[in-house]
Amino acid sequence: MDPVLADSVRLTDDGVLILDRREFPFQRNWVTCRTVEEVARAIEDMVTQSSGPYFAALYGMVLAAREAAGMRPHAAHAALEQAGERLIRTRSTNNHLRKAVNAVLSAATGAGEELLTSTLAGAQAGDELYRSRCRSLGTHAAALLPDEGGVLTHCWADLYLIETVNAAHRAGKRLRFFCTETRPYLQGARLTAETLGEMGVDTTLISDGMGAAVLQSGEVDALVTAADRVAMDGHVINKVGTLALAVAASAFHVPFHALVQAPDQQVTTGADVPIEYRSGDEVRYTLGRRTASDKVRGLYPAFDVTPPRFVTTIVTDRGPFEPGLVAEYYREGEHNQ
Repeated sequence: MDPVLADSVRLTDDGVLILDRREFPFQRNWVTCRTVEEVARAIEDMVTQSSGPYFAALYGMVLAAREAAGMRPHAAHAALEQAGERLIRTRSTNNHLRKAVNAVLSAATGAGEELLTSTLAGAQAGDELYRSRCRSLGTHAAALLPDEGGVLTHCWADLYLIETVNAAHRAGKRLRFFCTETRPYLQGARLTAETLGEMGVDTTLISDGMGAAVLQSGEVDALVTAADRVAMDGHVINKVGTLALAVAASAFHVPFHALVQAPDQQVTTGADVPIEYRSGDEVRYTLGRRTASDKVRGLYPAFDVTPPRFVTTIVTDRGPFEPGLVAEYYREGEHNQ
């Protein structure tokens, strides 16, 4: 049975059901989004995280098609494009939302029942393409890991993680994982570690401040994270805290493998990626409990940028690349959504 987070967004006749990751695993509540705007707010409010927003955007576009089905073709497609723009704006750093929207828009034709059928087909194709690319990505990532050893992670939950672990299991590898807690939402503690635990993997949780010490200890053979985006010059954009771990890994000669389905051709270097800044108040609370008083302010850049000199490998669905050679990914032809 797949871990819970492998299927955390579902399309129903009533709307889009999204597992509330802010409460997982202690509660398993599903939020029902009946409109595109409700899906967008769920993404902005961190109801869904990691690859969840990709699937939410796919099926949010189907909701948009349902709303536009009674319009004439030109008006219906304009409404779909407007809905797509709203979904893309919800999280500015990760480009998966753009890919999800484009997967549906490129399939949408006609109006009425034809529009409903075509957008649903586009969303389903985008769903399966993402999952198949994750399977390829996981196979390539697992091949870089030792037959037995320790892996340090930072905030990469669901499909990238699941498929990497599945591939490692198929290869007979015995890995143990160290997970950072990933403040302030504790995704590493609640999502990554829980998923590894569901898969029967030896898992140890550490606080965010322990990463360098664990890398120094000799217990870690590789630092492995996802990447929200990779620039064409090899800069890695990922959850804030990745940069510090990458620098520490470099200092202690531990390889850092960053996982992304494909580098982003629209981004030349890391400076071209907009870094999302969330409310500083989120840093002053943990799981709804206040951890700092009003005497101080909070600062929350949700992502950071790791220069390629601190990255050993960019692992894609087409295999691993040295950071400076990621442009070779596209020599085999285009298959971005």
